[in-house]
Amino acid sequence: MVDRIVGGGVRPEDGTYDRQLRPRSLDEFIGQTKLKEQLRIYIQAARERGDPLDHVLLYGPPGLGKTTLANILATEMGTKIKTTSGPAIERPGDLAADLTGLQHADVLFVDEIHRLSRTVEEYLYPAMEDYALDVVIGKGPSATTVRLRLKPFTLVGATTRIALLTGPLRDRFGVVAKLDYYDVDALVTIIARSARILDVSMDQEGASEIARRSRGTPRVANRLLKRVRDYAQVRRAGMIDAALAQDVLRELGVDELGLDEVDRKYLETLIQKFSGGPVGLRVLAAATGEDPETIEDVYEPYLIELGFIHPTPRGRVALAGAYRHLGLQAPRLVEPLQAGLFDGAGPE
Repeated sequence: MVDRIVGGGVRPEDGTYDRQLRPRSLDEFIGQTKLKEQLRIYIQAARERGDPLDHVLLYGPPGLGKTTLANILATEMGTKIKTTSGPAIERPGDLAADLTGLQHADVLFVDEIHRLSRTVEEYLYPAMEDYALDVVIGKGPSATTVRLRLKPFTLVGATTRIALLTGPLRDRFGVVAKLDYYDVDALVTIIARSARILDVSMDQEGASEIARRSRGTPRVANRLLKRVRDYAQVRRAGMIDAALAQDVLRELGVDELGLDEVDRKYLETLIQKFSGGPVGLRVLAAATGEDPETIEDVYEPYLIELGFIHPTPRGRVALAGAYRHLGLQAPRLVEPLQAGLFDGAGPE
């Protein structure tokens, strides 16, 4: 999964370029317009009062800018940021080390916050509410609890699976914001900006062609731009136009909607082996040789966004658009049947 060029997750090659291309202020950040305007107000109000920003929870598919926004929040507040992740905070002591090093209004960014252990989460509650940390000293009957006072801080959590967060943790965030997929116009602007930073010659049509295949995800857009740039350099192609972008992305196995071979295999399995569904997630995972969590977190969000599949209470169902995209004839009754399945439908 790490090697998928259209995957929203971080690849080993992304680190240097992500830092180079990452916007550093809300003015530079493209897309998510409504969320940006809300954050501007919250930041200005907090700065005028001299208070830390409310705790912020950012959720949505990978690659949409959650980490970038966390860094921007610290920059706009004029404070520092400490970055960690849910799996990295194994014990309450790890959490204490992160929190006690923060100064007034600093930001603690916890990526994959849904993977915090329940023990660590319990220690986090008083830290978020009262800016205090209860530390147990000693063991057994002689154990005592000491309350450490913390500097007021802002916790920014990021997750791709908000449903896995416990209610008590989710309720302690003052701002809960979903990042949506980007439209083509926003991605064209992002690609044009990245091309200027990377000193890549590209016309509007070339940027549009890459944007349409970027799955609504800036990280994927920048990755595809870099691959097209490499081909243009080696082939002495000069300006990147629509024809060159189409040729390169076709060679990379990325079709006109941004689907790759993995996506097409998933759809073909659902349609050809299971007659379009409904089929349970675990059965589908066994048939494709993938982990259920990988299917749910990596494959399905964009396919759902395209309207190609629907997770119903009875299982996954392929919609008519998926048949058309694969060049297959949808069963005549597929849409009426699907309409019945969707009554009160939700993920299984």
